[in-house]
Amino acid sequence: QVQLVESGGGLVQAGGSLRLSCAASGRSFSNYIMGWFRQAPGKEREFVAGIRWSGDSSRYADSVKGRFTVNRDNAKNTVYLQMNSLKAEDSATYYCAARLSTVVYVIPQAYVHWGQGTQVTVSS
Repeated sequence: QVQLVESGGGLVQAGGSLRLSCAASGRSFSNYIMGWFRQAPGKEREFVAGIRWSGDSSRYADSVKGRFTVNRDNAKNTVYLQMNSLKAEDSATYYCAARLSTVVYVIPQAYVHWGQGTQVTVSS
């Protein structure tokens, strides 16, 4: 059974950085894509970044390009989201998601497995 566990959220000042982690377990993820989504209160869940587990393809939402970086550590079965130059509008619950695919999808409905989420709050 696939399990995804996020960590690394917290409170940070605008302009600061956080690194989120998503520990994946339950199977081999070599043919999976991993996505990061976020959801603020009263808003729909939106795509932030995604990566093929192979690491040879990644995608970013326009709102985070140049500030966020997604990567993975195969040895630790963990995907990371490095978030720099954080803004108040980045505040949300961040979720890790996964599905068997070679295409990095940007819609949440395309993902099968989800973590429980980790809260990120950016104070202005």
